[in-house]
Amino acid sequence: MKKIIEFKNITKSFKNKKILKDINLSINKGELVVLIGPSGCGKTTTLKMINKLIEPTSGRIFVDGKNITKENSIKLRRQMGYVIQQTGLMPHLTVSENIGLIPHLEKWPYEKIEKKIIELLQLVSLKPKTYMDRFPKELSGGQQQRIGVARAFATNPEIILMDEPFSALDPITRNQLQDELFELQQKMKKTIVFVTHDMDEALKLGDRICIMKSGQIIQYDTPENILKNPSHGFVEEFIGKNRIWSQPEFIKAKDIMIESPVKASPNRTIMQGIQIMKKNKVDSLLIVDEENNLKGISTLKSIHGETDKSLKLKDIMSEDIITATYDTCILDILELVKKHNKSYIPIVDKSSHLLGLITKTSLLAVLSTQFLDQEVNN
Repeated sequence: MKKIIEFKNITKSFKNKKILKDINLSINKGELVVLIGPSGCGKTTTLKMINKLIEPTSGRIFVDGKNITKENSIKLRRQMGYVIQQTGLMPHLTVSENIGLIPHLEKWPYEKIEKKIIELLQLVSLKPKTYMDRFPKELSGGQQQRIGVARAFATNPEIILMDEPFSALDPITRNQLQDELFELQQKMKKTIVFVTHDMDEALKLGDRICIMKSGQIIQYDTPENILKNPSHGFVEEFIGKNRIWSQPEFIKAKDIMIESPVKASPNRTIMQGIQIMKKNKVDSLLIVDEENNLKGISTLKSIHGETDKSLKLKDIMSEDIITATYDTCILDILELVKKHNKSYIPIVDKSSHLLGLITKTSLLAVLSTQFLDQEVNN
């Protein structure tokens, strides 16, 4: 992927106090990257350096391959959207005038500006005829923030900077705007740098999350990897232990499957199959060929119904198998178990190569362990 924002060895000091310490950060085009950490960690300072509202003490920042030190600050800022906590709307300007402010300064034709305003209001779920001529004070907090987002998209910038845009809103409105921003990003595929102090918000929105502490980056990774593999004790404490269980979509089959399920060749006899099951204390066998491709399944119950124990497993195995892939989430696994009334779900790749097995028993073991961990920690 193309890197659109790069921080190289960035430091920032205020009155001999280091606010940022040797920051190195790359953001790819089209990503939504969340900067998060406790108050005073440097996340907002980092954000404001992208549009030169704050200058680094040392190091270099590149936007689209250009060193921004050499770029005109006003021109740079006009090429980026910027949304802040209190919207930053001009109280004496109407909604239309607020959204069209930068296009007007860029000397766009009136017809083009008006068309863009209507388009953006529709994009943020506000009816143009109802809201175009209203003033900010006539709007709710959520409506004002939608206008702020619309204004940020006005010149169709590649980069949008968002500094805790939803933190002052009530939980219901905040949740709605998070969902709307996610949908907007799916349509527009902008590069968004989003500052928050709320881990739930970060997990809900971010393609990647940058966790900061005391002016340093502690971990920069996908939400899934941060939840599963916190790199530092601070990260584990900050995200909260067992938080992954509140984000079950990140728990995949590969995280909970039995990696060495009991299996047998289709050329084994029923008698041999029974002995393999007894030895391994299981009631089913996954039947695989020489290349470990899943061909069927035989259960102790179905085998006992056969009088001729010299028959091959391939002759009596069931080929009606419900499978899942390595990256199927635990919620979908549970749905498959329930929908098809299965006590086992083999995990395979696209070529039906057997990777593992999830059983009702193994699912219960995983869920029970999580419950017990919570009881111990409470």
